[in-house]
Amino acid sequence: MSTTISRVFDLLKYNLEQFPKTEFISGKVNGEWKKYSTQEFCEVTDQLSKGLTTLGIGKGSRIAVMSHNRPEWNICDYAIMQLGAYQIPLYPTLGEHDIKFIIENAEITIVFVSDEAIYNKVKTVAKDLNHPIKIYTLNKIEGVDYWEDLVNVGKTTDVDLETYRNAVTGEDILTLIYTSGTTGTPKGVMLTHHNLVENFEKSSVLIPPGLEKALSFLPLSHIFERMISYLYAYTGVAVYYAESTDTIVADIQYVKPNAFSTVPRLLEKVYDKIMEKGKDLTGIKRGIFFWSLALAEKFDHNKGWWYNFKLGIARKLVFKKWQEALGGNIIVIVSGGAALNPRLNRIFWAAGMPIFEGYGLTETSPVITVNHFDATMFGTVGSVIEGVEIKIAQDGEILVRGHNVMKGYYLREDLTAECIDQEGWFHTGDIGEILEGKFLKITDRKKEIFKTAGGKYVAPQMLENRYKESPLIEQIMVLGENRKFPAALIVPTFAALKTWCQKKGIPYTTNEEMITNAQVLDKYTRIIAQLGAEFGKWEQVKRFALLAKEFSIDGGELTPKLSFKRKVVLEKNAATIDQIYKDAENYKA
Repeated sequence: MSTTISRVFDLLKYNLEQFPKTEFISGKVNGEWKKYSTQEFCEVTDQLSKGLTTLGIGKGSRIAVMSHNRPEWNICDYAIMQLGAYQIPLYPTLGEHDIKFIIENAEITIVFVSDEAIYNKVKTVAKDLNHPIKIYTLNKIEGVDYWEDLVNVGKTTDVDLETYRNAVTGEDILTLIYTSGTTGTPKGVMLTHHNLVENFEKSSVLIPPGLEKALSFLPLSHIFERMISYLYAYTGVAVYYAESTDTIVADIQYVKPNAFSTVPRLLEKVYDKIMEKGKDLTGIKRGIFFWSLALAEKFDHNKGWWYNFKLGIARKLVFKKWQEALGGNIIVIVSGGAALNPRLNRIFWAAGMPIFEGYGLTETSPVITVNHFDATMFGTVGSVIEGVEIKIAQDGEILVRGHNVMKGYYLREDLTAECIDQEGWFHTGDIGEILEGKFLKITDRKKEIFKTAGGKYVAPQMLENRYKESPLIEQIMVLGENRKFPAALIVPTFAALKTWCQKKGIPYTTNEEMITNAQVLDKYTRIIAQLGAEFGKWEQVKRFALLAKEFSIDGGELTPKLSFKRKVVLEKNAATIDQIYKDAENYKA
């Protein structure tokens, strides 16, 4: 009789029964792969759970994990949850102020940290906390409590873990995930075992038969990758954690995965690199490359035999090399976190590497809608997963109801009542529309839409996604609240800009100097005009400023999932923005 999955930790017994492997979850540290078999993973997890019981950990206890992706992250996760304790993920990039707030708000008593740098950060915070915490490191550091010491204690501890497991129900809280969003104090999203189990079971439409290996590099601290790690376990897929974003290319070549999840920016960078190589080709090879690309841009699931015949040729001559660049075995790529350019999606599909775009929030565990092999529509985030309902409010806001909606915000009933109405509809804050009666299309964030001085509404994300199609634009933020017209702050893709300058015979000095170069400014003026031509005149960016430094999480301009903290960006660049409009005072909107 196979295990019924009603709590997330049931996945372990389920895997032992259904998909035992010699490589269940693997991670790369300092160039070396550390691999756990299913059996070993389950044994170490149980030993860690037993070790934690000697510290008084049980149902309702709070333990944080602050680490980059590695198998030990998952071991800690399962070891904590099967005791009925809450696992609270902390982004490794969090600042001391937020770490302190979360530890005190969630009443965390133990923190697992990956390395010395994070240990030192948490140790500094610990001095000012209103209650004591214990810190364990996943890397061995002399004189510091080490996680394996707790595992070893567990080996000699006679505890019946079934007693702990049996006390946990599907309605119990599994995790508190603190989301700062783009403004305000972090809010603890309470997600239950039921939320996550239903979400990975119903999202399994994503995973076709034959999928065996996946590479993972998005942060497990975020619910998107964490749920996907559960989804992989549910469908018997082995997971390999890339060492870092810098090693993804090498790690892909080693693992040769069938799947990975990503954000659109990474796919854009892969595409930009391919295009650079294509532009360097000459003669017939160049002709075949761009013929194939033009064919790919027209990709449709319902094209006739003649198109498919030509596409078969393009795949053999050109796209096979693209596939090899991503390991050669890709069956599916899952994209989330931001809007994916439909043109890019068509091109990857044509190249034999289908991308499935989905949509969700931390508060919805996260998946609400997703494209999959049985139902895909480019330019949308797919149809709702089973057991979930969506509707569009009168003002265009997307409302969601179903098994995926959180229990609420921890200790914030006021905020919970603001976003979950009396009928159980969660108000997402996103604006969208439903196409063909089933496919959801996101148009913008409700809070980010602004009104110009002329009373016209502008949806910045739609514009930003269009402008980012240029390989010369790394980041762009469109602004213009109560101004005569929209403007933008642009961070160039400096590597691509350098190549462009070389081709044009423009001596490249420093980034700071190049953003004031007349020819460079003229190039960006033309890019903005060309890419914005399809929008209404009131929406088009009329003026911009180039910035020499990227927006970042450490700089405070981006959230951990790389969304703009628009208020912060506006404050930091207030003088630059004022100058944009001052220079254009004579402009007639």
